[in-house]
Amino acid sequence: MTDKNIKQVKEFLDARGIKATILAFDETTRTSELAAKAIGCEVAQIAKSLVFITDEKAAVLVIASGKSRVDTRKLAEKLGASEVRIADAKTVKEVTGFPIGGVPPVAHNKPLRTFIDARLMSFPVVYAAAGTPNAIIGISPENLKNVTSAELAEVFE
Repeated sequence: MTDKNIKQVKEFLDARGIKATILAFDETTRTSELAAKAIGCEVAQIAKSLVFITDEKAAVLVIASGKSRVDTRKLAEKLGASEVRIADAKTVKEVTGFPIGGVPPVAHNKPLRTFIDARLMSFPVVYAAAGTPNAIIGISPENLKNVTSAELAEVFE
């Protein structure tokens, strides 16, 4: 958990002209419920960044509403893969450069094919991790979709 991570996220967004608010908290915001409580918003407004690995070892990112659960069968079908599984902590850190509970939707070690939950698009602002388990980005869902080149996808239960 370092300020270096938060700075990396801020610089990534600034370089792309994206206006986003980064908030740091004393308490952890590592789950959707804890983040929503700290911010004072609905759990559905939390944009959680989840890394999945395909059977061919390709990593993909799913930005899901805090209320949504990814259906790995639907995600595999969307990717044309026979199987998809959630990445373990070591893989997440290798692929994104960030710890689980603090993975932002941007500024990763390598570009990831990204899908975004359409449920997030109805909010004026959504909140995502900002590189540490106690920092949050407030960003418009349209800006989030654009800056991540995310595809809208129905890969949820």
